[in-house]
Amino acid sequence: MAEIKAKLFRGNFVLVFFASLLMFTAFYILLPTLPVFLNRELKIHEGATGIILAVYTLSALLIRPFTGYMIDRYGRKAFYIPSLLLFSLLFAAYPLAGVFVFMLMVRFVHGLVWGVATTTGSTLIVDIVPAERRGEGIGLYGLAMTIPMAMGPYIGMQLSHDNNYLLMFSCAGLLAFAGFLLTLPIRYPAIELHGKLKFSWKNLLESTSLPLTFNLLLVNITYGGLVSFISLYALKTNIGYTGVFFIVFAAGITLARLVMGRIFDRHGPAHLSVTGIGFLVAGHLVLGLIITVPGFLGASFLLGLGTGIVFPVFQAMVNNLVPPHRRGAANSTLFSGLDLGIGLGMLLTGFLAHAIGLPHTYLIYAFLNAAALIYFLSISLPHYKRKRKTMAA
Repeated sequence: MAEIKAKLFRGNFVLVFFASLLMFTAFYILLPTLPVFLNRELKIHEGATGIILAVYTLSALLIRPFTGYMIDRYGRKAFYIPSLLLFSLLFAAYPLAGVFVFMLMVRFVHGLVWGVATTTGSTLIVDIVPAERRGEGIGLYGLAMTIPMAMGPYIGMQLSHDNNYLLMFSCAGLLAFAGFLLTLPIRYPAIELHGKLKFSWKNLLESTSLPLTFNLLLVNITYGGLVSFISLYALKTNIGYTGVFFIVFAAGITLARLVMGRIFDRHGPAHLSVTGIGFLVAGHLVLGLIITVPGFLGASFLLGLGTGIVFPVFQAMVNNLVPPHRRGAANSTLFSGLDLGIGLGMLLTGFLAHAIGLPHTYLIYAFLNAAALIYFLSISLPHYKRKRKTMAA
């Protein structure tokens, strides 16, 4: 196993992996610290702070379909390198944007660049990995997103200690800039592009990805409610241990990603997806029913396992259904479902938490994941098998 991974984890794969790891670390540095900076330093109230945070996801969602079209027509390099450079430079704008309107503009532009960089990077890694090892490659690449989930918030809290936010923004920008430097020596694979692909709304989305995209949207409604409200859940239930929750959550994701890829490549997505969504159902049930520290941390591990399985499996599936010149559209379509699901989850969870409380909300999300599982077995999986059979014919 180590020998097999060594052959995959080299060259271009390593460069894209660490470029993404540094970029995601910079992103997660701001996750717990930016709301505090906005509220304490800029005196922006909570409602306006929520708008500033949400516009980042909104702008990423808006740009992804156009990114998929552009990288399918003009190639990955022309967008990957500039997007990481701009992403790093924009951190310098945060200390300068001293009022709500300017900060809103910075976040909107930063979200646009983030949408381009993440869509292009995820497509590029599919170009690099051999088709027969796509599940393993996507699973390993996912660690570049998972490791920063544990590291970034901790680094951000340490850097912003004593309200030293200038140091925090500077370090985040430097980390992202180091990621940009790693994109320069990448040897971008020669992919057949559709240089004559006309712009149309139809070409912005990949139709074969839509069933799985909707499936991912359902799952990520619950993910959005989890990551945005779990701190409040820990506070309201007097459990605490929010930091430990995210560490255990990241450990679950890491473990899942280390093993799921080879299972996917050998046995396909069916049992793996059922297991992953099953972990999400179980984790939300535990959150809603066992309101203790062991239950809280046990749920985090189950939810981490489920999260670590579902997204890379779905990403491998949509890329298996398209030719190389439509991978950009396939990935942008899937990521749009991810973004929209997270955004809807944040809004829905806020409403439900106020109406019935977070434990009952997470119980509802267990049933929503069960519905996502039924949808997968009845719609997504048959669609995948049918399209794969058509491509093989």
